[in-house]
Order: sequence, then structure tokens, then C-alpha cells
Amino acid sequence: MCKPSTIAIDGPAGSGKTTVGAELASRLGYVFFDTGVVYRAATLAALRAGVPVSDEQAVVRVVESMDLQVGPPDVEDGRTSTVRLDGEDVTWELRQSSVDDNVSAVSAHPQVRERLRDLQRQVASQGRVVVVGRDIGTVILPEADLKVYLDASLEERARRRHAEAVARGASISYEQALQNVCDRDRIDSGRAVAPLRRAPDAHYVDSTAIGVAEVVRLLEKLVCDRDD
Repeated sequence: MCKPSTIAIDGPAGSGKTTVGAELASRLGYVFFDTGVVYRAATLAALRAGVPVSDEQAVVRVVESMDLQVGPPDVEDGRTSTVRLDGEDVTWELRQSSVDDNVSAVSAHPQVRERLRDLQRQVASQGRVVVVGRDIGTVILPEADLKVYLDASLEERARRRHAEAVARGASISYEQALQNVCDRDRIDSGRAVAPLRRAPDAHYVDSTAIGVAEVVRLLEKLVCDRDD
């Protein structure tokens, strides 16, 4: 039986972090936390307030005034968590295209990241937990027991994002999805604070040519091997 551990999964947009992390957490009986929903909620709040996402101070004021709650899924509709913004269930609204287009700009603001860091650590401090994001192994949980950097080719990640968007009923071309992923890579990797990068002690997993089930099996083996 594998011993409990804190598992950090980082990687770029479309690498499969959320799907893989949620399945791994389910198999291990761990809590699952996608830190990306925190930044998506901040983005949605800024858009609703009508403030420019490029205005760091305006976004910070929105973040400081919002009431954000992230917890286990309480509705069986495919969600991996339930996110409430000022008491409203916004779990699926966080996936709309307007949030997709602006979340990297919001998450690039140093003061926004600072304000949301403690919230992420608080949610992630529950013990047996799988946490996914872009700076988990490097900033949020540098002491994590197991770190994974999940990657895939640019084309494959764009294909996945396009398929996800189409499944939600969004009208978007593959070329648009590809450009969105390119833009997010550029912003996430180039920001001055907590850029996307692989932690030195993270295991690298390329999911380009393998399915979710195989990736999860690989990660389960890493969890068990650590305890041998």
C-alpha cells in the first residue's frame, strides 16, 4: 500500500494536468486541487467588475474584495472541484473563452500571485493531496514529497484544447486554439514572478503519445517507488 504524500504536478496549458491529477487523486483517495481555478476565478471577477486585466492595481483590488471558496465537487456533472465566487457556483463559468483569453495576463501580475499564494497553500495543506498548476513544485509546495512535470507537444496540447472547447459548444478553430496555447506558453514562461519551469527534482513525463490511463499508471508507480 502506498504511503501518503503531497504530489505536485506542473506543466503547460493542455498537457493534461487536470485530467491526470484528478484521476490520480481518485485512485489514491487523495484530495485534488487545481490551482488554476484560483487564477481563473480572479480573472472572472475582474471581467465582471469591468476592470482592464492589464491594470495590476485594479485587479488586486478586485482580488482583495472577492470571497473565493474551493472545495470538493458537490455536483455530479464531471467537475473535479466546486468553485464559489462571492457565494455563486462559477465552476463551469471559469472555462468560458473570455476567461481563457485573459487568465495568463491576470496570473502574470506579481501582486495578484502574492495575494493568492496563501489561499493556494491553505487549500493544499490538507494532507493527502494532488495539486496541479504551473508553479507548484517551485513556489507553492517546494517541499512536496513527489514532483512531476507533465508535458506534451505544442500541436497535441492545442488539439486537446480545441477538442475541449468544441465539447463545451464553443466556436473556435484549431488555429485559434494553437495561437491561444502559444500565447499562454509565452506569458507563463516569460513572467518575472513564478514562471512556468520544471523543478530540478521533478520527474518529467511526456504525454504526447500516451493516454490518460497510461500516464496515471506511470504516476502511481512513481508514488509507490518513492515508498520502497
